[in-house]
Amino acid sequence: MHTTSLRLRLRNAGLPNEAARIAALRELVLQAPPSVVATMLGYHPNTAELIAAEAGTTWQRYAAGDHSCPP
Repeated sequence: MHTTSLRLRLRNAGLPNEAARIAALRELVLQAPPSVVATMLGYHPNTAELIAAEAGTTWQRYAAGDHSCPP
C-alpha cells in the first residue's frame, strides 16, 4: 500500500491524520526538547521549535550534554 492511498483512506474514513500528528508532536515537545523530538521523528528542527512555541514551551534553559556526576 502506498502512503498516499493510506492517507486518502484515512481521510475518507473521517480520521484527521494531519491534526493528529501535530497534536502528538505538540505533546512530545512539551516533554522533551524540540530538537531532540525533531531528530527522532525526522522533522525539521525549525518545525519542532515552532510547534513548541505554539504549545507554550521554549526549552530555552535546556543545557544539552552529559549531566552525570563525575566519578
